Formats: sequence, structure tokens, C-alpha cells
Amino acid sequence: MLKNHNITEVSYKEILFEKRPCLDKNGQAIDGLYNSWICLNNPKQYNSYTTQAVKEIILAFGEASNDRSIVAVVFTAVEDKAFCTGGNTKEYAEYYSGNPQEYSQYMRLFNDMVSAILKCEKPVICRVNGMRIGGGQEIGMACDYTISSDLARFGQAGPKHGSAAIGGATDFLHLYVGIERAMMSLTLCEPWTAHQAYNFGMITDIVPALKLDGKFIPNPLVVLDKQTDEFGKIVFGTMKKGDELKAGKEIMEKSEIDLSELDKAVNNLIAKLLYTFPNCLSKTLTEVRKKKLEHWDKNKESSREWLALNMMTEAKAGFRAFNFGPKDNREVDFILLRQLLAEGHEWNEELHQKISPQYK
Repeated sequence: MLKNHNITEVSYKEILFEKRPCLDKNGQAIDGLYNSWICLNNPKQYNSYTTQAVKEIILAFGEASNDRSIVAVVFTAVEDKAFCTGGNTKEYAEYYSGNPQEYSQYMRLFNDMVSAILKCEKPVICRVNGMRIGGGQEIGMACDYTISSDLARFGQAGPKHGSAAIGGATDFLHLYVGIERAMMSLTLCEPWTAHQAYNFGMITDIVPALKLDGKFIPNPLVVLDKQTDEFGKIVFGTMKKGDELKAGKEIMEKSEIDLSELDKAVNNLIAKLLYTFPNCLSKTLTEVRKKKLEHWDKNKESSREWLALNMMTEAKAGFRAFNFGPKDNREVDFILLRQLLAEGHEWNEELHQKISPQYK
């Protein structure tokens, strides 16, 4: 009789957790072997994770890791708009902002979620079905591989909305793309297309997800041939501009999104992993993950403490502006904020109201 090593039995409510048959290199299901699919399931809020979802993700990765029949874990989300846009900004704005002691406990759960991915004894594949932004980018980079729709976009949002990308991005991103590209992404919060992310070395592969007249076509919004801009710099994988972008959007409107190629690419990768010794594979994953863990384990607790205290100042202002501000203006007045701070203004309710769009 085999022992059950799961900490507890759980009924998943905010995520989807299922075992799907593992396919061999011919696409045939194998008896007794499966892949675990852990799916974020909050499409109305771009698959952002709530506190409850974070708890369930931790337990799901533990369950998948302990299951002897699981070959690989696929971490993904429902529908096609987003893999994940990070923490639930409604919950942040309405509960955690202004409550550092509560956010500190939440961030301990978040840290445990990232660690649960990094310590999973099975290879973890991030299946990117849409935007991977903010905390979504961080939990995605904790995975071992990323297979993405070529419609997806990748990036951070912290300094634009009152936070810093210290939930993993500052620990991981430079390992993928080098320190200066990481610096640009983490500070400016300008998203990369899937093509840029692939060419920068951040993700494993990209596949088409748009169908026009029954045939897959590449993302029509992205420059896919090497061109030079007005400064002679080579442009590739960036978003089109002007009339080209308008024409691309018209093509998008005529087309449909089909993620079957994404699923095929994920299954093909797992099939390659299937034909390896499982313990040797696990040891290799563990050794490569050490590069991420070297930074993550060193920084996660001090980062948690800083993020909690930041809920009294910039995070409180940023998340509430995003949640309560008008749709066309969800950012604080950054220039006025800097002017007030230069004058020595106290971080208080008066300052919040002066800089926040919801009070205008």
C-alpha cells in the first residue's frame, strides 16, 4: 500500500486542477501516465490570483509533485486573454492597501507559491495563452519552460502601479535576458511581444494562435521581418505602428483565436521529456533551478517585509488609483507626487487625494 505524502486533501474552487493523459511521441495516450494541468480560472479579471487561489496553487503543485503517475506539470489559465496579470488588484485595493500586517501574511503565501513551483519534482511548463504581466510574469519565470501563443505579451507593472517586481522578477529576469534588458523591463514597464521574449531568450518557443480563413497566420500586429528604424537600429518582433498597426487590427477582427497549436507544442515538449530517465531529469532540473534559488532564497523575506510596509505609501496610492480611477486614467499624477515629496510633504490622506485620479 503506497503512502499519501500530500499535506492535506483539497477541493479546488478558484483554480482548475486535472490529470490529462500523457502522450507519446506519436501522440498516443499512455496507460497510467499523466500530466497535471494547473489552470488559473479568473478570466473576468485577467486570471489574476486571489489569496484563495494562491493557497490552492501551492497545494496543487504539492499534489502534482507527489503523484507518481505525473510526468510533467502544465501551469496555464483559461481562455485566451491572459495567462496571469498578477495579484488581484481589487483585493489589493479594497483589503490590503493600508494594511501592511495583512499584506505581510499574504506575501508569505505568495513566496510559498513561487517556492512550490521551484521545488516541484516534475518539470514545469508555463503554457502562455495570453498576457503574462506583473506577478504573472514572476510565477511564469519560476517555471522551467515557457511555450507561448505568439499573441501574448510579457512584462512588469510594479513601478507604474505602486510596487516593485521583487516577487521573483528582479531575481530571475536577468538570468534570462541579461542585466540591462532586465533593467529596462523592470523599471519602464514596457511589455515585450512574444517574439521579443523568444529572441531575448526568455521563453522556450512560440506558436501561432490566430486563424484566418481556416489557416494559422502569424501575429499581424508585430514586425516579423528585420527592418531598420530612423536611427538605423534593427527592429524585429516589436509592435507595428501607425497604418501598419491599424491594418493588423483589421486582420485580427476578421480572425479567430485557436490554441490547438499551443497545446500540440506543449505535448510535444513533454513527449521529449518522457523519453528520459526520470531521476536524472529531476536532478538536472534541481541543479539548473539553483541559479534562480540563489537569488530567490536570499531576497524573498526582506522583499516581503518591504512590500508590506510599502502598502502604507506608494502601493496604497497605486492600487487604489488602478481600482477606483476612471477607465481612461488609472495612474497617479507622478509629476505632482514628485513635486510634493520634493517639498517634504508627508505621506498622508491629503497627499493620496491630491495625486489620485479618483478624486479629480
